[in-house]
Amino acid sequence: MDGVEITGTSQDRFDEILTPEALAFVAALQREFGARRLELLQARQDRQTELSAGGTLDFLPETKHVRESEWRVAPPAPGLVDRRVEITGPVDRKMTINALNSGAKVWLADFEDANAPTWENTVNGQLNLRDALDRAIDFETGGKSYTLKPDEELATVVVRPRGWHLEEKHLVLDGAPMSGSLVDFGLYFFHCAARQIAKGKGPYFYLPKMESHLEARLWNDVFVRAQDLLGIPQGTIRATVLIETYPAAFEMEEILYELRDHSAGLNAGRWDYLFSVIKKFRTRGKEFLLPERNAVTMTAPFMRAYTELLVRTCHKRGAHAIGGMAAFIPSRRDAEVNKIAMEKVRADKTRESGDGFDGSWVAHPDLVPICREIFDGVLGDRPNQLDRLREDVSVSAADLLAVSETPGDITEAGLRNNVDVALRYLAAWMGGLGAVAIHNLMEDAATAEISRSQIWQWIHNGIELADTGAVVTEELVERIIDEELAKIKAEPGYDEALYAQATALFKEVALDDDFAEFLTLPAYARMP
Repeated sequence: MDGVEITGTSQDRFDEILTPEALAFVAALQREFGARRLELLQARQDRQTELSAGGTLDFLPETKHVRESEWRVAPPAPGLVDRRVEITGPVDRKMTINALNSGAKVWLADFEDANAPTWENTVNGQLNLRDALDRAIDFETGGKSYTLKPDEELATVVVRPRGWHLEEKHLVLDGAPMSGSLVDFGLYFFHCAARQIAKGKGPYFYLPKMESHLEARLWNDVFVRAQDLLGIPQGTIRATVLIETYPAAFEMEEILYELRDHSAGLNAGRWDYLFSVIKKFRTRGKEFLLPERNAVTMTAPFMRAYTELLVRTCHKRGAHAIGGMAAFIPSRRDAEVNKIAMEKVRADKTRESGDGFDGSWVAHPDLVPICREIFDGVLGDRPNQLDRLREDVSVSAADLLAVSETPGDITEAGLRNNVDVALRYLAAWMGGLGAVAIHNLMEDAATAEISRSQIWQWIHNGIELADTGAVVTEELVERIIDEELAKIKAEPGYDEALYAQATALFKEVALDDDFAEFLTLPAYARMP
């Protein structure tokens, strides 16, 4: 194939996905849009330089006309009218079946935060999605078989490709790695768009990590070109954007506007949002200092401003507003843990449904019924709350920036939890798992990012721990790493090689003076 090189190892059935035609399609997108992608990534760095030098975030004066003019996004597409419960998870074979069978309205099939992007995971994920649409998928383990329910009972598939910042090093075009975003999008679209249309739905996507409306414009241009190349009517693609970066919160309307013919709404990606808050203002002292991650709730003033603005923005423009993740994993052994966690899940979903969200996320099939029950209670027979305009909401830039008003402490227990979760997650990620159950929570790259970035920020701002009075230093963190590793080593299944890699990576992204933009970048460099 002209200019295309596959550097990853070929495995069973990979040739069904990596066909010459599919690779030529992805290569065409890469050649047309790759340079713009790099320009926009540089624009992110330029903005970060401004913020680190004392700049701030605000609603853009140059796009005021977009916020003040009359327009609406395309009406909801088939399979995306009612989204009251959405389940998220990686695209492995078992999860594909369980998610589609879960009773949720939508499955976010995740090639991003819940997926460790090994070459095997990337290509097998595409195979699993295609097999599921062809009803040619099953799975057996431990004497138990998994098969699909009838089509009418299955969740709508919405694929989340990797963010613009990630590359696919196993697919090289003209000597350079292809965009992970374009690879994930392009392979799925090429193989599955017609299959989805034949089922009365369409190729739908969740778009992560965007920082500006110009990045949304790039995605829209990719959609237009992809539909033209395959002869699919314009507007067939629909995309929901995760508002999970701090800058994007100030450009919600503009992002909807850029994607308006392909838009399916916005989602409150709250864990990555917290990471972005830390990252963008990490050098600005205590003005943007958050308490330890488990102390930050959705009732914090700046988080309330973010979610209420999201609902107001979406419904003003006829777009769905989708709530955040319930990450709890039910325990088979501890009823008291379940009781306390379920009360928190119920309170979270009750708040979201009361605020006007049209649906929300869960990470485990056992949470689908409780989320459905709560949204059923608000929606009744209606498919959504698009008619609830939330005209009572008025959010200023100062409201979004009011991080210092967040209640909560920074303790040694919180520091230890950040170290423990990050080490466990990174070891699993290096072993090929992107969604990991840790202490009854489904952790993904977002929570690992919060953990390591908080530690970096605490060290560089000389934070004193509330419970011990100790100052967070590199030496203190090094000692805690050793102590937490000693506890992990005593547990069954400890893998010394993986934890050695995880520890080295964690020290790089949490302790180095230079802050890594995403921990997945140096992690991916270490991955075969």
